[in-house]
Amino acid sequence: MLLEELRQQVYRANMALPANNLVTWTSGNVSGRDQETGLVVIKPSGVLFDQLTPENMVVVDLDGNVVEGTLGASTDTASHVYVYKHRLDVNGITHTHSNYATAFAAVGKSIPVCLTAIADEFGAAVPCGDYIRIGGEAIGAEILRCIGTSPAILMKQHGVFTIGATVQKALKAAVMVEDVARTVWLAMQIGTVQELPAEEIAANFERYQTRYGTSQASLAK
Repeated sequence: MLLEELRQQVYRANMALPANNLVTWTSGNVSGRDQETGLVVIKPSGVLFDQLTPENMVVVDLDGNVVEGTLGASTDTASHVYVYKHRLDVNGITHTHSNYATAFAAVGKSIPVCLTAIADEFGAAVPCGDYIRIGGEAIGAEILRCIGTSPAILMKQHGVFTIGATVQKALKAAVMVEDVARTVWLAMQIGTVQELPAEEIAANFERYQTRYGTSQASLAK
């Protein structure tokens, strides 16, 4: 069986989607790219999460052709492989329809940087791309056109895509974007949110990305 370790990673990340209330029924998916072979492991299409196994993950090439698997690959496969082809730094992609983040997508609005948590994780507003019909490479192209330096993007009237250098980092971005979307939505019920100044966004992002969780010994090197 090809890419056993990556299958395990992608399987565990897919199982984390319902565990974190990011998906319902069979919606949503996670994929991971093997840097050595360029092959991609992705969730099969239309399978309930409690029926997923590492073995029934689907292996595809960067043209979306099934290399190994008895089930059909996710209907979002073309979007995933397009991103992998054009972003060599990306090795994990997550797609969800999580409620609060997708609510912003439903009305075509980005999530503003009005919290230090958003500055920490994303370093910018979480952008919202245009509406694109599901099933082809066009969603991948729109992700790359609009995502900028953010690890997350909302696709108008669709849902959320996140990217990362690893499967785990893409998953973390999906969890965090839903968390901040919920908080911002709640804040909007109270009043008008105010974006942080650009210098505060940059300072928080730099601190969190380079120093958070780093030991003093590491900083001294």
